[in-house]
Amino acid sequence: MSPLNFTHILTQAVDELSESESYKGLFHQHTDGNPLPSAQALRDIIELARAIIFPGYFGNSTVNSRTVTYHIGVNVERLFDLLTDQILAGLCFGSDGECSCCTEVQREEAAQIAAKFISHLPQLRRILATDVEAAYNGDPAAHSFGEVISCYPAIRAISNYRIAHELLVLGVPLIPRIITEMAHSETGIDIHPGAQIGSHFTIDHGTGVVIGETCIIGNNVKLYQGVTLGAKSFPLDEDGKPIKGIPRHPILEDDVIVYSNATILGRITVGKGATVGGNIWVTENVQVGARIVQTKAKR
Repeated sequence: MSPLNFTHILTQAVDELSESESYKGLFHQHTDGNPLPSAQALRDIIELARAIIFPGYFGNSTVNSRTVTYHIGVNVERLFDLLTDQILAGLCFGSDGECSCCTEVQREEAAQIAAKFISHLPQLRRILATDVEAAYNGDPAAHSFGEVISCYPAIRAISNYRIAHELLVLGVPLIPRIITEMAHSETGIDIHPGAQIGSHFTIDHGTGVVIGETCIIGNNVKLYQGVTLGAKSFPLDEDGKPIKGIPRHPILEDDVIVYSNATILGRITVGKGATVGGNIWVTENVQVGARIVQTKAKR
C-alpha cells in the first residue's frame, strides 16, 4: 500500500474522531491557564502523607527521634504546596461552566482546604494506628506493627481511603476518587471515599473487596477477601437515569466479621457482633449477634 493510501486512512480516522457526536460525554473542555489534576502529583501527596503518618516506614529512612520533627516539618511544607495545587485543579475540574481557578480567591480557598486537611493529620494518624493494631491482633502471621505497616495491602488501601475521605468531607471534587482508585489498582481493594468507616477496621488478605459509596461501617469490623458491600438495585428517575446520592449500601455495626466472598447487598443492617459466613448472599437485615452461614446440603 502506498503512503498516499495510508494518509487517506489516517485522515478519515481523524475526521471521524473529531466529530462532536463521537466524543459527546468523553471530552473535557480545557481552558488555557487552568490546572488539571496530576496523577504523579497525587502519588507524591500520598507518599508524603504516609511518611508523615508513619515516619521511618515511608519517605526518608534516616529519620530518628532526634530528627523526626525536622523531617515531618519538611514533608508537611511540601505536602501543603502540592496539595494546594491539586485541590485547585480539582476545584477547577469540578466547576460548572466558566472557571475562575486562576484568581487569588480560588487559590486562597485551595490553600485553606489544604491547611485544614493537614490540621487533621494527627487524628488521621490516631485512627490509622487503630487499623494497624486491628490487623496485627487479627492475624497470627503478623510478627510486628512494622510488618503490618510495611507489607499489608489493607493498610495501604485503608490509608488511601482515610486520606481521600477527609478530602471529600472538605469539599474537594474528583481527587478523592482518584486516590482510592490508586489503591484499588495496587491492592485490588475498592473502597469508595464516600463510605463511613469507624476505628479498628481491618481487611484480611484483601483482594477483591468492594465497599460502596454509602456504606456505614462501625468500630472493630473485620472483612476477608472477596467481600462485597454493594447495592441491590438502582432506582431510576423519570428519564430512566440512576438517582444519585441516596443510601443504597449496607450498614455494618460494631464488632461484625464478614468472611471471604460474602456478598451483602442493599440498605440493610448487619447487627452488632454478627458473623456472616463465606460464599453467601445477604439481602435482609442480620440480627445483633447472629451467625449466618451456608445451609448444609441434604442427602
